[in-house]
Amino acid sequence: MLSLKKINKYYNPGTVNEMCLFEDYDLEIEEGEFVSIVGSNGSGKTSMLNIICGSIGVDSGSISIDGRDITHMPEYKRADFIGRVYQNPALGTCPDMTILENMSLADTKGKPFDLRRGTDRSRKDYYRELLSGLGLGLENKLEVKVGALSGGQRQAMALLMSTMTDIDFLILDEHTAALDPKTADLIMELTDRLVREKHLTTLMVTHNLRYAAEYGSRLIMMHEGKNVLDLRGDEKLSTGVEDLLSKFNAISIECGN
Repeated sequence: MLSLKKINKYYNPGTVNEMCLFEDYDLEIEEGEFVSIVGSNGSGKTSMLNIICGSIGVDSGSISIDGRDITHMPEYKRADFIGRVYQNPALGTCPDMTILENMSLADTKGKPFDLRRGTDRSRKDYYRELLSGLGLGLENKLEVKVGALSGGQRQAMALLMSTMTDIDFLILDEHTAALDPKTADLIMELTDRLVREKHLTTLMVTHNLRYAAEYGSRLIMMHEGKNVLDLRGDEKLSTGVEDLLSKFNAISIECGN
C-alpha cells in the first residue's frame, strides 16, 4: 500500500508569492488499484505524482510503501520500483539511440554496470517479442533510431520500457495528452492491457474525462490540493463523463469562473 500522510507543500515560502498547495493532505492507494486522477489546472495532480516519485520534496508529512518510510529517499532510488511515463513522448526514450539500445537500457534499469557491452544482442528475440505485442511493427525496426519514430510509437515504447523491470507502481502523467485521438485510444488500450497483465498498481493523471470514466478501478477528482471526489467499485462504474463534467462545472461556478 502507498500512503501519503499529513503532506504539506508550499511554493515560494516566505515571499509575497507564497502558495500552499497541500495542507495535511492524505492519500492511500491499495495494491493493485488503477486510479484515474482528474482536476483543473493547478489542482495538485502532477505535484502529487512528483511527490510520490521524489521529483519534489515535501515541507512536512510522510510517504510510505507497505510501512516503509520513503519520504527522504532520492528520486533515482525510487525509480527502482516506480515506472513513469510523461506527457511528452520524447522524455521516456533516448532519440539518438536505436530501438534495440533503448530496450537494452530499460532492461538493465537498477542493475549494476560493469565492463560488458551495454547492448546484450542475445536478448534481441525477447525484445522483438515484446515489441510485437504493441502491434506497431517496431519489432522489425530494432536498428532504427527512436527519434525517427512517430509520437505514438515513442509513447508506446516508453510505456513498454517503463514496465520491463519489476516495478511496484506505474505513474502516468497525462501520457496521452500530446497524441491524436486515434493514437491516444491505442495507447490507452495498451496501458490497460499492461496494467492487467502485470498486476500493476497505477496512478494516471488525465484531462480526458472519458478515459477517467472508462479505465481504472478508482477515480479521484482534485481541486486546490484536496480530493473533492473519490469513487470506487460500483460507484466508479456508474459514473460517466456527464457526471464528471457536472462536478467540474459546479467547482468552476464556486470559484467564480
